[in-house]
Amino acid sequence: MSTDLSTDDRFQPINLFEYEKLAKEYLSQTTLDYYSSGAWDEITLRDNRAAFERVKLRPRILVDVSDRNLSTSILGQPLQLPLLIAPMAFQCLAHPDGEVATALAAASAGVGMVLSTMATKSIEEVAAACNQFPDSLRWFQLYIHKDRGLTRALVEKAYKAGYKALCLTVDAPVLGQRERDRRNEFALPQGLHLANLASISGLDISHEKGESGLFTYFAQQLNPAVTWDDLEWLQSLSPLPLIIKGVLRPDDAVRTVEYGAKAIVVSNHGGRQLDGAIASLDALAEIVAAVDGKVEVVLDGGIRRGTDILKALALGAKAVLIGRPILWGLAVAGQIGVSHIISLLQDELNVAMALSGCAKMQDIDPSLLTLPRFKSENC
Repeated sequence: MSTDLSTDDRFQPINLFEYEKLAKEYLSQTTLDYYSSGAWDEITLRDNRAAFERVKLRPRILVDVSDRNLSTSILGQPLQLPLLIAPMAFQCLAHPDGEVATALAAASAGVGMVLSTMATKSIEEVAAACNQFPDSLRWFQLYIHKDRGLTRALVEKAYKAGYKALCLTVDAPVLGQRERDRRNEFALPQGLHLANLASISGLDISHEKGESGLFTYFAQQLNPAVTWDDLEWLQSLSPLPLIIKGVLRPDDAVRTVEYGAKAIVVSNHGGRQLDGAIASLDALAEIVAAVDGKVEVVLDGGIRRGTDILKALALGAKAVLIGRPILWGLAVAGQIGVSHIISLLQDELNVAMALSGCAKMQDIDPSLLTLPRFKSENC
């Protein structure tokens, strides 16, 4: 097929939901299930989306919004809009260019990208592809393996390749039970590998009878004994600022500040870890209040519209991560598809800001929102 959406005679998606529908034509059932599934009954997966639908906007009127500015910064680095691409594994399952295509789309649009430890393109490949964008924002997402030497090597590779921060995922001491993956006996197909891990120590995702190969990998290789004390060791490995991803409690958020984190990602891992966990958006306001401006807060989970970004920013997020829709764009049209996903969100946020009476990021505040009220059982 053509990867130019302007000349492709197929159905042309005009929003992220249509991209998801179209992507099903390009992905195997096993890959589609891996990308789209959540843990157990997928309650949290659905609730991440429902949380945005529960929050309503209360727009301002008679505000001059003729000149709008969507730019912001995170950890002092500029972004053309408050968006980063979430760390997602195995992107070459969607398209042969995988993480390289995603990184190029992000860099050309002036948004950030977080490269997964479990990437199918290497730290160096992604960095080299983006040499033409020397100021682009790239973070490296890290899982701490039982082999500390392997973890150290990953950090050193990321630092040497010019990544701007380490994003430590802390909500996966073990992998959540994703029953679709278990049913499919998920494994990487022949020819795809864990680009960073296989090159360092030969680790890869293998086929496991009756089980997800990824679940077995986590059980065998990742360290479930990681505690707060390990954060000091991790920060000693490089000068890169540390971002903690997977925070849902205000007390944990405060503690991340005490242990030297420079930013927090409010996230439930896209509903893929603990089913029944609170929706990320529902946890956001309390966490923002708890850290009281000491660190920047990013929201991950459920973003599908520009209005969703507006709601997250109004609740105090500095930026948002977007995950699965990037994979739908990648599957449909590679780098062009990812670029189009970003462009759609940018256009929608631009319109949403205008209609809400916001000309710039600083105009977005909690007064724009009407939050849901839950009836007490004692009433």
